[in-house]
Amino acid sequence: MDIGFGEQDKRTELSELGEFALIEKLTKDIDMHNLSTIKGVGDDAAVIANGPYQTLVSVDLLVEGVHFDLMYTPLKHLGYKAAVVNFSDIAAMNGRARQIVVGIAVSSRFSLEALEELYEGIRLACDQYGVDLVGGDTTSSTSGLFISVTVIGEAKPEQVCYRRGASENDLLCVSGDLGAAYMGLMLLEREKAVYKADPTMQPDLDGYDYVLSRQLKPEARFDVLEELEKVGVKPTSMIDISDGLASEIMHLCTSSKLGCRIYETKIPIDPATVRLAEEFRLVPSIPALNGGEDYELLFTINPSDFEKVRSIDAISVIGHMTSAPGEVAMVTIDDQLISLKAQGWDGLKNKNTSH
Repeated sequence: MDIGFGEQDKRTELSELGEFALIEKLTKDIDMHNLSTIKGVGDDAAVIANGPYQTLVSVDLLVEGVHFDLMYTPLKHLGYKAAVVNFSDIAAMNGRARQIVVGIAVSSRFSLEALEELYEGIRLACDQYGVDLVGGDTTSSTSGLFISVTVIGEAKPEQVCYRRGASENDLLCVSGDLGAAYMGLMLLEREKAVYKADPTMQPDLDGYDYVLSRQLKPEARFDVLEELEKVGVKPTSMIDISDGLASEIMHLCTSSKLGCRIYETKIPIDPATVRLAEEFRLVPSIPALNGGEDYELLFTINPSDFEKVRSIDAISVIGHMTSAPGEVAMVTIDDQLISLKAQGWDGLKNKNTSH
C-alpha cells in the first residue's frame, strides 16, 4: 500500500510559484458542498449566508522573520497591527468586523510579560473598532513567534462588494495616501543595519513619525465606507492594499476580466513619503505602486457617481477600467504610457524580513 511517503516524480519549489500562484494551485479543484457558502477562496473574505446578513470570514498568518522583525517592532504595536490588518479585509468587502479569534505559537524566549504586551495591542485594536476577541489557541514553537488571526464580520447581502464587480469605464479610486508604510519599513531596516554595524549608535528616527506610524500602526478604513454610504455610493468592486497598488489593481482586473489605466500624477502620496523616498533615491511612485502594507481601500465606482465621490477628501480618482483583460498601464508624469507589473512583496519569494 502506497501512503505517499515515497519519492515524487516531480518537485516544484514554492519559490517558483509565489503566494498567489500557490493559492490558485491548491484551491482550483475545491468544490462547495453547502448552499450557505456564497463565496469561497478568491476574495478578501469568504462570504457565508446567515439569515438577513452574510457572514464574512478571513484569516491572516504572521510569521516572525517573514512578516515582522522584533528588533524594531514593539510587541504592543505588533498585536494592534495583527488585528487591524484583518479588520481591513472585512472593510474591503464593505462589511463590519465583529469578532476575532487569535492563535499564537511561541518559543521559550518569550516571557509572560511579553505576551501580555502583545495581547494589550490586540485588545486596543478591538476596543478602537468595537470588535470582540472571542477565543483562540496557544501552543509552543521551536523557532520564534507565529500569530494567526481569524476575523468574523457581517454585511447585508446587497452591501457586500467583491473584486469581480467592475465594468468597463468604471473609475478607479483609492483612499488615503500610498507608499508611506513601505518607506517606514525602509527607514527601520536602514537603522537596523546601522545598529548592527555599530551597537553604540542610536537610531535616527526624528522627523519620520508619519511613515513610522503607517508601518507600525496601520488603520482599517471603515471611515471611508461610512463616507461613501453617506453620499449614497456603493463601490462596484473593492480590495484593500496589502501588497502594493499595482498588485491589487491586477487582482481587480483579473477578477473583473478587465484592464485598467492609471495616471501617475493622480496617485496620492504624502509629502513625508516623497521626502524619504528622495532620500533613498527612489521615485516616489515606486513605493506607492509596489510597497504594500498601506491597508487603504482600492475600489471602482460607476462614472455617474464621480461628483459624489469628488466631495470626499479621503478619496482620489486615479484611473479607469478598460476593456483589455489584465492589461494595466500607467501614464507617467512625463506623459509616457508604461505597462505595470505586480511586483508587491511575496512571502514565498522574498527571503528577507519584510511586511
